[in-house]
Amino acid sequence: MKASRLPIRHLKKCLEPQPRPSYSQSRSIATSLVPRKTCQIQSRRPLKQCSAANRAYSTTVPASQLLFGQPVHETHPHVLKPGELTPGITAQEYHERRAALCALLPENSSVILRSADLTYRSGAVFHAFRQESNFLYLTGFSEPESLAVLRKTGDAPDDYVFHLFCRPKDHQAEQWHGPWSGVDAARDVWNADEVGDIGRAVPLLTEALKGVESIYTDAERTRNGAETSFGGMLKLAAPHISSFNALKSHINSLRAIKSPAEIANMRHAGQQSGRAITAAMRRTWESEKELAAFLEYTYHMSGLDGQAYIPVVAGGSRGTLIHYTLNNAGLKSDEMVLVDAGGEYGTYITDITRTWPVSGKFSPPQRDLYTAVLKAQRSSVSLCRASANLTLDQLHNITERSLRQELTHLGFNLSGDAMNVLFPHHVGHYVGLDVHDVPGYPRNVPLKEGHCITIEPGVYVPDDDRFPRHFRGMAVRIEDSIAVGDDNPLILTTEAVKEVEDIEALRS
Repeated sequence: MKASRLPIRHLKKCLEPQPRPSYSQSRSIATSLVPRKTCQIQSRRPLKQCSAANRAYSTTVPASQLLFGQPVHETHPHVLKPGELTPGITAQEYHERRAALCALLPENSSVILRSADLTYRSGAVFHAFRQESNFLYLTGFSEPESLAVLRKTGDAPDDYVFHLFCRPKDHQAEQWHGPWSGVDAARDVWNADEVGDIGRAVPLLTEALKGVESIYTDAERTRNGAETSFGGMLKLAAPHISSFNALKSHINSLRAIKSPAEIANMRHAGQQSGRAITAAMRRTWESEKELAAFLEYTYHMSGLDGQAYIPVVAGGSRGTLIHYTLNNAGLKSDEMVLVDAGGEYGTYITDITRTWPVSGKFSPPQRDLYTAVLKAQRSSVSLCRASANLTLDQLHNITERSLRQELTHLGFNLSGDAMNVLFPHHVGHYVGLDVHDVPGYPRNVPLKEGHCITIEPGVYVPDDDRFPRHFRGMAVRIEDSIAVGDDNPLILTTEAVKEVEDIEALRS
C-alpha cells in the first residue's frame, strides 16, 4: 500500500496544539521539547501521534528520562529511528499490516489477539518475555497482559478500528518489575484508536464487539476440556457469537511474504551471525560450551539482540543428534563440530548451520562427506527464486536426489530406508519472526519473491554396518537463510564461510 498525501485539514489538525491527557503515575515530554511540526504524515489514515514526543505529559522531564515497557525513539535513539515502533519497522508498516489483514476478512468481523504470558522458571524467577508473534506482527507492542482487537468497519483499506487493552501505569508495581508503557502510550505511541485498562477487559470487549457478526482468533478458549480465562471472557463479551473462526490461515498469508524492512532486519541478523560463526572457525576450541559462549557474546557485542534459539554445538558423533543442545562435551582435534546457531535483530531471526573440522583442516573422509552435502546445498540454494516456480517440498525432493547421487559415489549402500536414516528431516522451513515461521503455512505453495526460507541438507551417519566405516559417526549439515528473489536468491547468511578452501584458509 503506497502512502498518500493527507488532506490539508488533517495536516492542520496534526500541527495544532493538543490537549494534555491524563497520564496517571507517569511522566513524559513537554511539547516545547519537540515541536508539533515534526509529526510525519504518512497515510490517508492519520496515525494519531507519530511518536511519544508528540504528546504533552509534563513540562519538566526530558525525553531521555521517559520510561516505557520497550524502547521508543525518544528513549532509545540508538535503537530506533524516528517513526519506528520496533527496529526497522515503522508505525506506518504496522498500520498497513492491520489494514491488509482486515481486507481479507468479511464485513462486520473482528480479530482478537491475546498477548503472550510471562512464564516462570520457579517462584519469582521468570523467563525473558517474548511476545506472541501474531500480536507482535500486528501491533509492535511487546508487553504481557494485553489484548488487541481489530474491528472491520467498511470496505476501504483503512476502514478498521484498532483497540489495545493493556496495563495502566502503576508506579509501585513498576518499581519492582520494571516499567511498562500504560494505556495512554497505547494510543499515543502505538496508535490504537481505542484503549483501556486490561483489568476492565470484559466491559471493554463487550463494547468493542457489539453487533459484530464473526470473530477470528487463535487464542485458546479451552484447554484439556476446560474453559480458559480467555474463553470465559469471550463468552461474557460476545454471547451472540456461538462459533469462532481460525485466524492463522489469513495472517500466515501476510507474514509469509516479507516486506523490504523485514528482509533488511533478517539480513542484518544474518550478516552479524555469519561473521560471528566465521570468527569462531578461526579459533581452536576445547569444549562445546566455550564455543557456544563465544557465539552468544559475539552476537550481543555486534549489536544483535542475542541468540535466536538455543544453539546446537555438537562435536563428533553428537552431531548425528539433530537437536542436541547440551553443549557440554569436549572437542577432539580429529572430529568435526556441527554448529546450528543464529542471532536475532529487531524481533527477526536468522538460522545458520555450519560444520567444520576442530583442527581447522579436513581429513580426506571429512572432506568427501562435507563436499557431498555442500554440492547439494549449493544447487538447491540456486533454485530459491520465483522464476524456478518450485515449492519447498519440490526443493526437498531435488536435494534428496542430489544427496543420493553424491553418497552413491562415496560408496554408500542406499537400499531400503537408508536415505531416511541418513537425511531424516526436511530440507527447509520458513523463517522470520519465528525460527520455524508461520506454523501451518504449507510447503507445497510455489515460492514467491519475499518468501524467506532455509536450505539445510544434512547427512548423519550412525555407527551402522550398512555404511562405510570411515564415515561412521560423522555428521554434516550446511544451512543458510535465504530471501527468495524473482530471478536470484538473496543469501542472508553469506558471511558464514562454507567452502572447504575458505574454511581451511582461516587458520593458515
